[in-house]
Amino acid sequence: MRRGYITVFLSLSLTLILSLVFTVIEGARISAIRMKFECVTDIGMNSVLAEYHRELLKQYDLLFVDTSYCGSRPDIANTEGHLRDYMQKNLQPEKGKGIFRARDFLAMHMGSAEILEYSVASDEGGAVLKRQATDYMNDYPLGAILDKITGNVGLLQGFGLDSTDVSAMRSGYESEIEAIGLPEVEVEEGKFEEVPLNNPADAVNATRGSGVLNLVLEDPSAVSAVKVDLEKYFSRRPGRMTGTGLCGEAVETGGEANELVFQTYLFEKCGYYGEELEKALMKYQMEYILMGKDTDWQNLEQVAKRLLMWREAANVLYILTDSAKVAEAQALAAALSAVILLPALMEPVKYTILFAWAYVESLQDVKTLLSGGRVPVWKTAADWKTGINCIKNVRGSLTRDEGGTGLNYKEYLQIMLFLQDEGTRTKRAMDVMEMDIRRTPGNEEFRIDACFDAFLAEVSVSSRFGYSYEMRRRYGFY
Repeated sequence: MRRGYITVFLSLSLTLILSLVFTVIEGARISAIRMKFECVTDIGMNSVLAEYHRELLKQYDLLFVDTSYCGSRPDIANTEGHLRDYMQKNLQPEKGKGIFRARDFLAMHMGSAEILEYSVASDEGGAVLKRQATDYMNDYPLGAILDKITGNVGLLQGFGLDSTDVSAMRSGYESEIEAIGLPEVEVEEGKFEEVPLNNPADAVNATRGSGVLNLVLEDPSAVSAVKVDLEKYFSRRPGRMTGTGLCGEAVETGGEANELVFQTYLFEKCGYYGEELEKALMKYQMEYILMGKDTDWQNLEQVAKRLLMWREAANVLYILTDSAKVAEAQALAAALSAVILLPALMEPVKYTILFAWAYVESLQDVKTLLSGGRVPVWKTAADWKTGINCIKNVRGSLTRDEGGTGLNYKEYLQIMLFLQDEGTRTKRAMDVMEMDIRRTPGNEEFRIDACFDAFLAEVSVSSRFGYSYEMRRRYGFY
C-alpha cells in the first residue's frame, strides 16, 4: 500500500511539474518570438537602407534608396517587397540535414509589410535633399566662406549694380542728340547736307547686338556644344513622385545660413566654366543652375551678359566721377566737325563717348573673368584697363588678363546664386544630379524624385503556434 501512495503522489507531482515546465517553455517561446520579431524587423529595415544608390553617394555624397532599383518603374511597393523578402529569409532559416534536422521552435512566418510614410529627395521643395547636403557640409570650415559671400553680395547691392539701368541713361543722351539735330552746310547753291557726326561711340554701339562670348573669347568654337532635352529632367518632368516630407527625427533646414551652406555644397559638387568636371553631361553646371537653358553655350552667354550688365553699371558710375577721363571724352567730342559747327552737341556727345568707353572696359572685365583673372566690384583709376582710343577698335583692344585684384569668376557666380530664387536653384540642381547619374551604367532612367532617405514601416508576423504580432519602426539616414 505504501508503494501505491508514492506512485499516486509522484503522478500528481509530475503533472504539476510538467505543467510548470510547459508553461515556462511556452513563455520562453512567446518572448523568443517577440525578440526575434524585433531583431528581424531591424535587420530587414537596415537591409533596405543598405541598398542605397552607390553612384549618388560617390558623386554627391548623398544617401538615398532608389525605389526603381535601377529599373524604369519607381514605386514604394518595390521597397515593401524588398523589406518583406529580407524579413522572410531571416524568419525562416535554412533547415539542417541528417541528425541536425530539427523542428522550428518558433515556426514564424512573414505577414504584411507596408510603408506608411517615406521622404523622397524632392519633398518640400527639395528640403529632404538639402538637409543631407548641409549635414555633409558640417565638417567644413564654412564661417569665413559664408561671410565672404554675404560681404560680396552686400558690396554689389550697396553700389546698386543690379538695379542701375545703364541702357536708359545712355538712351537719354542719344535722344538729346536726335532732338538737337545735326548742322547743315551748303554743298551746292541751294543744296544743303547734314554734317556727319562721326561719333566714335557709334562703332561701340554697333557691337552691342553681337553675342558677348563672340566678343570676349579668343576661340568661341572651344565652348561646349552640349544640348539636352530638359523635358526629361526633374524641373520640367510631369508626374513627379512625392513622399510625405521630412520625417519626425530629421532636422528641418531653412533660412539664409543653410541656403548659403547648400550653395557652397553645389560649388563643391558641380563644375563651371574654367573648372569643368569630367563626369558632367552639361559642362557648365553652375551656369545651368543659374540660367536654365538647354545648351552650354546659352547658359554661359546669359551669365556673361549678366556679368557685363553689372560691370557696365559699375564702370559707368565710376567713369562719370573721374575728371581726367571726362576731360578726355570732352576733348574727343570737341574735335568732331558737327560739334564744332553746333556746340550744343558737345555735352550729349561727350556722355555717349563715356558710356561707350565704359562698355569697352566692361567687355575687358568679362574677358578677364573668363580668362581666370580678377575684377574689383568698384574700380579706382589704377584698376582701369582700357584707353579712350579702344572705342575705335573694340575687338582688337581686348586683351587676355589672368591677374588683377578683386573677385574672380567663381565669386561673381556665388553672388548670382545667392540672388537666385531658392526653389528654382534647388530644382535645377536636381536636374544636374539626374544628368550625371544617368551617364553611369545601369542608371539610364534614374530619377531623383524616386529616391527616399527615411521611412516608417508597419510589419506583422505570425507563428504556427497561434501567435501574431504587429510593429511600427522608423528608419532613415539622419
